[in-house]
This record gives sequence, C-alpha cells and structure tokens, in this order.
Amino acid sequence: MIRSARFVVSASCLALTAPILAQDEPVEQFQDNEESEIVVTGEGLEQPLSSLAYAGNTLGRETIVSSGSGRIEDVLENIAGFQQFRRSDSRSANPSAQGVTLRALGGNATSRALVLLDGVPIADPFFGFIPLSAIAPESLAQIRVTRGGGSGPFGAGALAGTIELESAGPQTLGPFAGSVLVNDRAETEASASVTSNLGRGFGVISGRWDRGRGFFTTPDDQRVPASARAAFDNWQVGLRAVAPLGDTTELQARVSAFDDNRTLRFEGADSSHQGQDASVRVIGRGDWEFDALAYVQARNFSNIVISSTRFTQVLDQRNTPSTGLGGKLEVRPPIDEAHTVRLGVDYRRADGELQEEAFSAFTGALRERRRAGGTNSNLGFFVEDDWQIGPLILTGGLRADYTSIDDGFFRAVDAAGALVSETIAEDRSDWALSWRAGTVFYASRDLELRGAAYTGLRLPTLNELYRPFVVFPVVTQANAELENERLEGFEIGLDWRAARNVQLSLTAFDNEVENAIANVTLAPNLRQRQNLPAIDAQGIEASLAADIGQVSFDASLAYTDAEIAGEGASIALDGNRPPQTPEFAASATLAWRPADGWRLAGTLRHVSAQFEDDKETDRLVPATTLDLFAAAPITNRISVIVRGENVLDETIVTRNANGAIDLGVPQTFWLGVRVGY
Repeated sequence: MIRSARFVVSASCLALTAPILAQDEPVEQFQDNEESEIVVTGEGLEQPLSSLAYAGNTLGRETIVSSGSGRIEDVLENIAGFQQFRRSDSRSANPSAQGVTLRALGGNATSRALVLLDGVPIADPFFGFIPLSAIAPESLAQIRVTRGGGSGPFGAGALAGTIELESAGPQTLGPFAGSVLVNDRAETEASASVTSNLGRGFGVISGRWDRGRGFFTTPDDQRVPASARAAFDNWQVGLRAVAPLGDTTELQARVSAFDDNRTLRFEGADSSHQGQDASVRVIGRGDWEFDALAYVQARNFSNIVISSTRFTQVLDQRNTPSTGLGGKLEVRPPIDEAHTVRLGVDYRRADGELQEEAFSAFTGALRERRRAGGTNSNLGFFVEDDWQIGPLILTGGLRADYTSIDDGFFRAVDAAGALVSETIAEDRSDWALSWRAGTVFYASRDLELRGAAYTGLRLPTLNELYRPFVVFPVVTQANAELENERLEGFEIGLDWRAARNVQLSLTAFDNEVENAIANVTLAPNLRQRQNLPAIDAQGIEASLAADIGQVSFDASLAYTDAEIAGEGASIALDGNRPPQTPEFAASATLAWRPADGWRLAGTLRHVSAQFEDDKETDRLVPATTLDLFAAAPITNRISVIVRGENVLDETIVTRNANGAIDLGVPQTFWLGVRVGY
C-alpha cells in the first residue's frame, strides 16, 4: 500500500511533466465560456469584521512556496509568536512532540493553537499534535493567523489562537503544478497537483513524497556505534472537489491519506504516523449565509524506544489507533447592513487506545503489556455580533461548551498476564462559558486602533490523561485527574500604513493560562503531567511589511515575559519560565523580484535561550539562522529552484536532557525544478 502510493505520486510528477515541458506557452484549460466557467471559489465565508479587532497576520502564496526548507513549519515561523514544542522540524522530531502554540505559552507537546485546513480541525485525536508532514505548502493559497482566545466555531481548541490554512484553487495552481528537488545529502522532495474542471466546479488531485537518510541529531562527541541519522520517509495524497449546488451554494469535499516514518537518535528507534481524513462542507452565500461541515479522521501512531545506555529496545508503542469526528453549523442571518451576526453549534469527539509492550534493557524479555485510552467530546454553542458605527467597529461573542471525558483507563499486566497496575478513571462532564469582545477605531485613513479581551478553553487530550511515556531514562506519568485549561487575556494594538506600501502592526498583550498542563518534575528521572496554577505571559508583538518596487521586506518579532505563577503543589516552580519558551523570537525576509518569475530571498531568524525542563536546569542556547531561496525561470512555466537551510551552519540545540544533546538541521542546500506555480 505504501509503495503503491509512493509510485502514484512519483509517476504523476514524471508522466504529467512531459507534455508540459513540450509547450512554450501556458496551458489555457479554464476558458471563459459558459460551459467551463468556474462559478465556485472553494473558500469559506468571508472573514467577519470581528477578525480586525484581534492581532493577526496573513501569509500569501509567494511567501508560502518560497521557504528555505519547503516545510510548513518553516513558513509559519515567519509569524511573530508562532512556536513548536521543540525547535526540530517535522523530519527530525518525534511526531508526538509537534504541538504548536502562539504567544510563548509553553507547556507540553499538545497544541494550544487551533489549526484548521479549509475549516476542518487537523490535530491528532489522541495526542493533539499537528501532522505537519501531511501539509504540503505548495497546495495552499494563504494562511491566516489570529492570536488570542476564540469564541467562534471550534473555539474550545483556540486557547492561544487560530491558524487557518486555505487550499489553493485552479486559478492559483493551473492545470498542472509540480516540483522535484534534491539536496546535498541526496535527500529528495517531489510534489505534484493536477486540476480539472468538473462541470462548473473543479477537482484537484495532489501528492507529495519526501525521503532521505537525514542528519545526525547527536553531536560528534556524544555519538556511539548505535547512533543513527534522523532518516525520514513520508508521503501524502489528497483529492479535493468543489461543485455548485445552486446559484449561491457550493459543495466542498476532501479525502486524504498520509504516512510518516522517522528514525530518531538510535538505530531501531523508529516512529510511524498514518492518517486517513475525509470532510464534506456546504457553503451558502445567499441572504442567509451558512457554513455546514462534517469530518472524520482515522489515525495511528507507533514508536520504539531504545535504551540510551544499553541501546536495546525497552518499549514498543506498537499501536495507538484513534478516531476523530465532528462538524459544525454556522448561520449568518440578514439582520441589517450594520450588523453581522453569527449563530452556530459545533461538535468534536476523539477516542483512541494505546497498546504497548515494555522490555528489559538487560535481557530483552517482555516485562509488561499496557493498554490505555478513553473518549473525549465537546459540544459548543456560539453567538457573535459585529456592529459597525461609522469609523467604529464593536464586536462581542459568547460560547458555551459541554465537555465530557469518559471511559478512561490504564491497565498493565506482566508477561504472565497478572495485573500489575490499573486505573479506571471516573467519567466527568461540565459546562464552561467563554467570551470575547473587541473594538476597532479608524482614527484616520491610515491608522487603525484596536483592543480586545477574551477567554478560552482547552480539554486535556487522551494522551495527557492516560498515556505515560519514556524518553529514556526519564519516565513521564499520565494523570487521569487533569482539568481543562482556561485562558484569560486582553490586548491593545494599532495598524499603521506609514506609506502606500508600508504597513506596521504593533500589539501589547497580557494572557494567563489557568490550570496549564505541563510535565512536572517529581524526581531526577520521573515526571508527571499536572495542572500548574497558571502561566502568565505579557509581551509585545510587532510586524513590518514593505513592498517597494521590485524589493519587499517582511519582519516580525515577539518579546514575551512568561512565568509560572500561583501557589499550591507547584510552589517550587513559582516564578520559573515555562519549559520550551523563548523570551524573544524574530524573523526578517528580504526579497527581490528582478523580473517576472524571478525571486531571490533571504530569511534571518533568531530564537533566544529557553529551558528544557520546569526546574530550569537544562538550557537550550540561542540560535540564529539564515535561509536562502532563489527561483529563476527557464520558460513561462518552468523554473530552476535553489534553496538553502541554515546556510551559516548554526548549531541548533533542540533537546538537552542532563547534557544529552539533540541538534536541529545543519547547513543544507537544495536544487531542483518547478513547473507551474
């Protein structure tokens, strides 16, 4: 199955490139005639006025497809305050550590930001991480990032903000687009998309395959014979179809599948993540606008843990199947021109079960068989009103969530089947009310002032509640008693057009996450997931965008003063900085477009020091990296692509466990060919 899917992606790149290469002029597949005219957009409803009241950024197509690495996480790092749990990218990190957040709110590997693809939540149902390798940047039209708590659709996941990924349509992709690149380690990246008319709608088939032997994440002086490169081999394919159901209504449907395999640190330390997703969405743009959505996810994860002292298998997390399903209905009634009212309901359900075996590091004999899992669900009702009064916009929203945590358990038996330990968690449920309010004032033609206050909510994941894990020799225990996280915050800011093509944005914020879930140290080699009293974060975010002729400059920075606050069991952590939380992060991209189809760009990024653990004993040193990108057209549709990652070969420390170091991507250069785009 895996080999077949890889063959399909590769064959598509080769077979479909041939006729394109034979043409000097672009293919005009989408003609302006009645029979083939595309009358659907494939997009959601227009962004409400309320979006202007909250700090946000939009990344356009050109930025998305011209990163140094070609990875979606690299693209998102252009946004001030975006942060992965670790500094590793999706080739050299454990998939279960790919949580994303905004505003340096720290914590563990579960995402505190809501990530949507065409309106559909894409976080893993069991773990809550984002399958970054399953997102192909070249398939996207734009990315919108909104920071701060959310009360609209799926707001229970938008604790730190929302990242909305919007797929590209035929007018962006053209009839065919593809690329093939190879780097100086002989690793390859291949992608392709084919777009076709479907009556008055369209369909897109896309795929991507990345593979390589990887680099050594272990420093030279810490390598042993068992040390391995961070090899990776992942593919993803998707089919998206959009068709009209009437003059103002359209149907959007998507099915996709992905498979992601990696090796981390030692020979045999292999992880695997697979998924199959499907969604159906109906958009109505008449007098009564509406957005109706239903989706289902089937995911699985496996992981082998190798002893860092004897280099033998000590844990086989062989199977973690999970299912996510949900949907939403949002309606915007036509009240009057000054008001945009949103009414809706959404639902999400996640269930899954861990299946693993533990082995003796000395004899290799089976010690325990473990099972753990449960079901989490969330039913939300929301209402929001935007009211425009001349140069003033007022917005406010309420959201009520019924959360349920059921059927939770952990069970361990020895090799003979005798019970070692068992936890049967009590079913529990609760109602929670969230709100947000904001205002935008157009002080002048070029100056907008804004302010907002909000609350947010996040349920603990099945992983946090029931699944213990080991990063040898440190054991992290689960905690079936974890409570929901809750955000309270406010912000003020301005957006100023300093010149015709120069835009400055500045935001000051104060956010607090109550009951923040973190891995709390109990002993040198023992941690447990616990609710911290709170994480307080105050800071400043700024961005500057300038487009002057053939030259553009985009920069962002985030300064955050974050600390663990409050009294109780975690008083020893009071005043400490949350783990994996930098104080300062900045990104700046300078690009030059000397002619049509050309792009030369350099991106400089800096991340300040951060701590590996809650006790502030293991420090990750600052890192400053430079990425380069160049596209030079050969014909109207074919370009040569040159990319450079970490071209200054900065040492990027991604993990420091009592001096055991993991490193991020070293200096890497890519060369390839791109068709279309």
